[in-house]
Amino acid sequence: MKFLDKLNTAWQTNNSMLMVGLDPDPRRLPKGLLQRNDGIFHFCKGIVDATAEYICGIKPQIAYFASESAEEQLQALCDYVRQTYPHLPIVLDAKRGDIGSTAEHYALEAFERYRADAVTVNPYMGYDSVEPYLEWQDKGLIVLCRTSNPGGSDLQFLKLESGEPLYLHLASMVAEKWNAHQQCGLVVGATFPDEIALVRARVGDMPLLIPGIGAQGGDINATVQAGADAQGLGMMINSSRAIIYASREENWREAAQAAAIATRNAINNARRNEAS
Repeated sequence: MKFLDKLNTAWQTNNSMLMVGLDPDPRRLPKGLLQRNDGIFHFCKGIVDATAEYICGIKPQIAYFASESAEEQLQALCDYVRQTYPHLPIVLDAKRGDIGSTAEHYALEAFERYRADAVTVNPYMGYDSVEPYLEWQDKGLIVLCRTSNPGGSDLQFLKLESGEPLYLHLASMVAEKWNAHQQCGLVVGATFPDEIALVRARVGDMPLLIPGIGAQGGDINATVQAGADAQGLGMMINSSRAIIYASREENWREAAQAAAIATRNAINNARRNEAS
């Protein structure tokens, strides 16, 4: 199944545009997992099991696994999600960006080793650095566009000679030139709802991965109003820390589930308000 088809199915099946980011920091794991060699896997598996009914996908951040030499645990997690929740897309948050020959290997890592449904990439080395990913026509390519961090403005908001900011030029380029097989999406941060609206106007119904709600303080109502597509969908609204670290006590699974339900419901309430 192609990435966009899988994502559409998840949106509809779970009535959710919430994506859970998996950023497993060993210093913040539940107390009962601290001494386990496979604690990262069991933590992420527990979060997925607790939230799978209420989300549209998972987004493991590869750096959190790699820094702990836990790539095999990430691979096991991806295998588990594919087998147990085959309707949930896996977006590997890697933000890769390198020359074509190296990008070929990053694509193999994402799509063969981890068998992710999509991967995030940094576009600032140009088309030849993303072309190897586009050859996997059933996979998704989520391109950094207007990121949620304050420093993103250092480059992304630079004005071209036309007066257009760089991030909007990039959005148009991805939509018009890179998305021939309808496999691209864009990362646009919830901390900049005005920019979300401008990107949405440029790219039509292309899916947007929107980090920045929860711990980063992005407003859900403003995000939904700015980012919904013509069908009232079109977004993977990511929350990581506010859900996965809702508790470190024995109730950590229940706390994560409650946080996911509350976030999904807040998103759906915003959708209903926007529709009315």
